[in-house]
Amino acid sequence: MTDYKKDFPLLTSIGRPEDGTIQHDWVYIDNAATSQRPQCVLDAEIEFYQKYNANPFRGNYPLSVEATERYEDARKAVRDFLGAKSAREIIFTRNTTESINLVAYSYGLSHVQAGDEILVSIMEHHSNLLPWQMVAGQTGATLRFMECRQDGSLDLDEVQAQITEKTKIVAITQVSNVLGRENPVKEIAAMAHAKNAVIVVDGAQSTPHMAVNVRDLDVDFFAFSGHKLFGPMGIGVLYGKKKLLKDMPPFLSGGEMIESVTREGAKYAELPHKFEAGTVNAAGAVGLHAAIRYVQSIGFTVMQERELAVTRRALEGLKGIPHVHVLGSDKAEEHAGILTFTIDDIHPHDVSEILIADGICVRAGHHCAQPLLTHLGISSATRASFMFYNTEEEADLFVKSIAGIRERMGYGK
Repeated sequence: MTDYKKDFPLLTSIGRPEDGTIQHDWVYIDNAATSQRPQCVLDAEIEFYQKYNANPFRGNYPLSVEATERYEDARKAVRDFLGAKSAREIIFTRNTTESINLVAYSYGLSHVQAGDEILVSIMEHHSNLLPWQMVAGQTGATLRFMECRQDGSLDLDEVQAQITEKTKIVAITQVSNVLGRENPVKEIAAMAHAKNAVIVVDGAQSTPHMAVNVRDLDVDFFAFSGHKLFGPMGIGVLYGKKKLLKDMPPFLSGGEMIESVTREGAKYAELPHKFEAGTVNAAGAVGLHAAIRYVQSIGFTVMQERELAVTRRALEGLKGIPHVHVLGSDKAEEHAGILTFTIDDIHPHDVSEILIADGICVRAGHHCAQPLLTHLGISSATRASFMFYNTEEEADLFVKSIAGIRERMGYGK
């Protein structure tokens, strides 16, 4: 079996101080927070700064032209990666959070009014909830929730009943960052459009694990972050249908997003530039382009097969441990590599600390999804999230550590 860890410098050096001695063979399973970067992504960013560093769009000299071309090549790569129709529908942002806020402020505040409704799922990351709370608060609209079952699934009949003529925006994650559950975005998009509502999709957890085609899904807006897709931090993407983006006012104002400025006002630039004020993160875009090429060189089929095998190994192991409760489905294929769990009598932060002592990196807390955890009857949990470069041996080490936690905390076996 191919060892993809060799592509990721940190995964082959983690835990090693400068003298080269090994303190820990760390197991990194916090991929839902951020993935690791392959060498090709690091090289692409470094190469940009070493060979092409100039401000895109600002100069006619060769260096600036080259920087602009590489930035726009990255936009075209994202277009193809998402199956979008035009590169003008691809807006570069800092991350998923900024992308969704752009839609909330630019589209939401100008299209929602008192008496309207905004529908979100209970499993949303705060980044796809707080912006809509803001819109509802400022416009007088009502925020409503799609509730999920204990396994994370949605009742589509209930969802359809909730989408009415009053609904203007439906906001939903494609994959829950807590449960790993994939939501039926295509079906919900059709329901929204039948009532003349738009759908906003948080794709932060889906894009690293599955192929996405925004035209097939027929979503109006789709957001994701580069750093979860093996790319750099600080670069994100918003896809929006051109007809919607054209009518939206800019989110930020300043340099480069204008065509002309007078004392009295300004004429804004055409798409996509009217939403990219100021100096752009060209190196980040170039790094994201390299990350997309890396994913395409392996293919989602291979990545999903490896990820599912590791997830299944870990899930079956956890099922065999008394007092351990995995949130969501009991099927590994319905977790997208994410296993969030609780252990009776043990606080998730204590679980995390013990795992750290065993050289295992996970996340503990509310995972920026407090309404979901409250809905599930808990306040916090521990999350292990696997990627295709993780191994079944690492899953076994994780399970072994979990199996001994209650005894190490003084509760016996």
